[in-house]
Amino acid sequence: MSQLSTSVRPARRRFAAAAATAVVLGAGLAGCGSSGKDGSSMPGMHHHAMPSASASMPADMPGMDGMAGSGDGLSDAAGGYRMTAATADVMPGMAMPYRFTITGPDGRPVTDFAVEQTKRLHFYAIRSDLTGFQHLHPTMAADGTWTAGLPVLAPGAWRLFATFTPSAGKQDLVLSRTLTVPGTVRATPLPEPAASAGVDGYTVSVRAELTAGKAGPLTVAVARGGVPVTDLEPYLGTYAHLTAFHAGDQALAHLHPETAAAAEGGTGGTEGKGGGPELAFHAELPEPGDWRLFLQFRAGGTLHTAALTLRVAG
Repeated sequence: MSQLSTSVRPARRRFAAAAATAVVLGAGLAGCGSSGKDGSSMPGMHHHAMPSASASMPADMPGMDGMAGSGDGLSDAAGGYRMTAATADVMPGMAMPYRFTITGPDGRPVTDFAVEQTKRLHFYAIRSDLTGFQHLHPTMAADGTWTAGLPVLAPGAWRLFATFTPSAGKQDLVLSRTLTVPGTVRATPLPEPAASAGVDGYTVSVRAELTAGKAGPLTVAVARGGVPVTDLEPYLGTYAHLTAFHAGDQALAHLHPETAAAAEGGTGGTEGKGGGPELAFHAELPEPGDWRLFLQFRAGGTLHTAALTLRVAG
């Protein structure tokens, strides 16, 4: 697997309208379901599918989190910055506060971050089989210690990502550490590709023309009962949030929306209407193969999460 670029968060650009072909997407809901109105966490993330394999989960291999990388999201260090944490495993069946720190090139905790999609830092958790998706917004103490409230996680090997931009460096970064949840692992196979996915009565469809390493437009359409949805509510400064993880290595890519929404809590849009039914994203996935996409959108005061498998050509 080749290295990803220094930052998996692509530069923002706008693209001229193009006839996009249907991209191969995997249907299936995110096992997380939906969260409450605040959207800060998504309970019910357990994936108790029929096991394809069962085993007692071993501890993390030593030294893995200390390996510096090129900023592809699969290392705890990049660009002189490092993500440190005190724990690498949790008690099964228990929620826990996960505390971590971002240190800068001088070795000191970073406390000044640029705001990106209304937050200074975004925190993601995903299991090795790309189930159990979490998108959390941790809080930072005065000393630079971040705390993310992890819910109960299913047994297995997890990777925890922090995406941020230090105000001093102005460089988009994504760092991660691994976490082991002991217990019997019930792995869930990646859903087969399909054209759309459903969640909570909504249908999400995607049109795109993507080749690995090349930027291109990706359009998401949201419908309910066959009727296009036009009253999507603002979420994190836009009308939808899209995150992708690469099958096999869990590399993360954040796909940037092309259109900003009105202020949180308002209806936004044109002439008092909300967002939708189509939402445009700037997409640049650096590796071919299957990517698991998690689309989050808010409607009716509730955050909904749809999961789709995207196959990217080489």
